Amino acid sequence: MKSDYLELTDVRVSFDGFVAVDGVTTTVLQGDLRFLIGPNGAGKTTLVDAITGLVPATGSAAFGRTELLNRKVHRIARLGVGRTFQTASVFEELTVLQNLDIAAGAGRGPLTMLRRRSSTPPEVEAALEVVGLTDLRDRQAGVLAHGQKQWLEIGMLLVRDSKVLLLDEPVAGMSAEERQQTGELLQRVGENCVVVVVEHDMDFMRSFATSVTVLHAGRVLSEGTVAHVQADPLVQEVYLGRAEVGA
Repeated sequence: MKSDYLELTDVRVSFDGFVAVDGVTTTVLQGDLRFLIGPNGAGKTTLVDAITGLVPATGSAAFGRTELLNRKVHRIARLGVGRTFQTASVFEELTVLQNLDIAAGAGRGPLTMLRRRSSTPPEVEAALEVVGLTDLRDRQAGVLAHGQKQWLEIGMLLVRDSKVLLLDEPVAGMSAEERQQTGELLQRVGENCVVVVVEHDMDFMRSFATSVTVLHAGRVLSEGTVAHVQADPLVQEVYLGRAEVGA
């Protein structure tokens, strides 16, 4: 494979005998905007936790040829794996530009972090453009709209040169316009990154997913295009509901 990819093989996570993720195997390629869906308790967030080092797991989660499972969280981040949560983690007292500059400096040493930069780094300028916040670069992050905070957090991953983005319900609480803009942002980002979106918004999934993985009881129930997944009788039965699928 010439492009980046995330390959999961027989990933398993258990807590005191309860199996939360039960042998998940899938591959997500750069350019494939993958949505991870399933009912509450299906194991979606736990799977992301395993990939990002928050919970121990067995099996394999490889970014290219590099194994991720059971590494320290900060080491996984340095390998280019970034994650967002439902509530954006930004420095609300700082400006958009300052947030991005701090994120860009994550790889700098203590001495260079203390020096004031004479110009905006090119990776920060590029991230501002990609996430659509160039005109708000001097705006305090705390006064941004909900959707804009999510975009800023994605930008903070991009300036750290994250090549795998794992996004947990990125459009939760957004307006229709913000959801549309977020979907378009993910399409732009997905051209150069591996993107996995954990999502409950089925309309958003239908509009922007390239492919879908459906989890149920910790296992892959179905996988494929939106049309394939929606037509799967098992998915209709346990998750989407026949009325919704036919809508």
